[in-house]
Amino acid sequence: MSKVVFIERRKMQLYAFLAVAVILAGAYVGWQQSKPAAATAPAASDQKQVFQLVTGEFKATSDNGKELESYRWDPGTVVVKKNQPVELRITGINGQSHPFVIEGLNISGEVHKGKTTTIRFTPTAAGIYPIVCQTHDVPQNGGPMVGYIVVQ
Repeated sequence: MSKVVFIERRKMQLYAFLAVAVILAGAYVGWQQSKPAAATAPAASDQKQVFQLVTGEFKATSDNGKELESYRWDPGTVVVKKNQPVELRITGINGQSHPFVIEGLNISGEVHKGKTTTIRFTPTAAGIYPIVCQTHDVPQNGGPMVGYIVVQ
């Protein structure tokens, strides 16, 4: 027992039109997702890299009652891209002042408690550049207070 189904020409045209529309929509969505990200984003060299850092302090008392303190940059490591402008915004949270140098980049500055120091530079060579507080450079002064700028 076989059944014969008749479909009107108008319905057949409607179904064909819907099928083509779905296929085209799927192809368009797939094509949009396969575009490289750089095609819509600004050039990487135009973007300024901005990082927030703070000065931190840890205090403890040893078993014999001696007070110990240690200072640090937080975060301790910042990763930046070569040949892209960098802006470091360093806020003083602990310690009255932190004069510092970024070795290998010929940058120096000073961070004061309650204030933000902004440093701008464009690294031209890959490498690891220590940011060193000149006040807290040895254990007797709560140091070493060292962070790292990693240029990729």
